[in-house]
Amino acid sequence: MLLEVCSGSLQSAINAQAGGAQRIELCCNLEQGGLTPSPATIQLAREKLTIDIFVLIRPRIGDFNYSELEIEQMEMDIAFCEKVGIDGVVFGALDDVNRIDLGRNSQLITAASGMQTTFHRAFDCLEDPIRGLVDVINLGFDRILTSGLATTAIEGQDVLKRLIEQAHNDIIILPGSGLKSENIADFINYTGAKEVHASAKKVIPATTKSLFAAPYYETDIVEVERLNAILQQFS
Repeated sequence: MLLEVCSGSLQSAINAQAGGAQRIELCCNLEQGGLTPSPATIQLAREKLTIDIFVLIRPRIGDFNYSELEIEQMEMDIAFCEKVGIDGVVFGALDDVNRIDLGRNSQLITAASGMQTTFHRAFDCLEDPIRGLVDVINLGFDRILTSGLATTAIEGQDVLKRLIEQAHNDIIILPGSGLKSENIADFINYTGAKEVHASAKKVIPATTKSLFAAPYYETDIVEVERLNAILQQFS
């Protein structure tokens, strides 16, 4: 079993490794679903971590129907990740009717040659997940991060179980969203997942009073340790 932890900052990435995660998905703006982190964050994470790092390539919030200019930006972010030794990148592009955009994803797959690739939760916007599964496999992605087209992986576990069965050994289905130490064991037993994705986050309150002070998320080492201990029982 492999635990991937979604880390929205450099400190969160360090915490995830300390808790026993085998891989992180590095991003920023986790409160808005995650965006591409800064070059400094990416490079420092690579220098300070020994586990695999996948970087989220998402230039903005909103939908996943990207312009050519945005695709060019994503290609440059991918090139930087390869330059500093990142293990994989996470992205996904849809067309204007929320189907897999074969052309734009193919461009990004080409840019990411030499790194692992994950199609992210844009997959959960699809109406036909089985058709989407075939498209993503044919594009050459290594895995799909999905909640089974539901708000959480627990709610989408029936779809996830079907996707895992349909995928065989052609692609890895990486369930994510709402997976915690209190529900992960039953979820794995039901779906047969071999890799799981969790944020394992806690809220950090603001320590100062100002107009812009606000709480934020940070990876919780203790929760990562709990998740990892449970997952090792399935190894």
